[in-house]
Amino acid sequence: MERDKKPSSPNKARQYERPRGMGARQISELMPEVGRTAFRRFGFVQSSVVTRWPEIVGPAHARVCMPEAIRFAPGERNEGILQLVVVPAHAPIISHVVPEIIERVNRFFGYNAISRVKLRQGAVKPPAGNARPAAPPSLRPIPLELGDSLRDIGDPELRAVLESLARNLIDVKDEG
Repeated sequence: MERDKKPSSPNKARQYERPRGMGARQISELMPEVGRTAFRRFGFVQSSVVTRWPEIVGPAHARVCMPEAIRFAPGERNEGILQLVVVPAHAPIISHVVPEIIERVNRFFGYNAISRVKLRQGAVKPPAGNARPAAPPSLRPIPLELGDSLRDIGDPELRAVLESLARNLIDVKDEG
């Protein structure tokens, strides 16, 4: 039998090229994937529940409670249990607004994701972005004649305002 195929030459080996990805990716693109994996490990299907908690329940409730985990029955993604960490003094108040919290979380998800809420008392970290930055101290010294009278003021906030006013008055006096 005669073969129609020509023997392949050893020099003509087919080069394999590995398919390339999309190139280098910025770390900001990778962080949601990393965060999503970490949140799933601790019971969160969507990390946005944690990051957007003040929007979901409102700033008043967000200061005193935070979501800890969402537990679903195996293979299900509805009728879950939301576990909240609550400041101990506010636990009775939060227990009375649980139906409202369930409604708001379900509205956030767009379906009946949560059916029960389980409360655990503990420390709650305040939501980020609500802290006011402290004003930097002024570098100009207070004149000696004003310093003694300002030391007698007990309220530190009032004393700081009066010191600032005194500094500004001295500056206006020097310019004129």
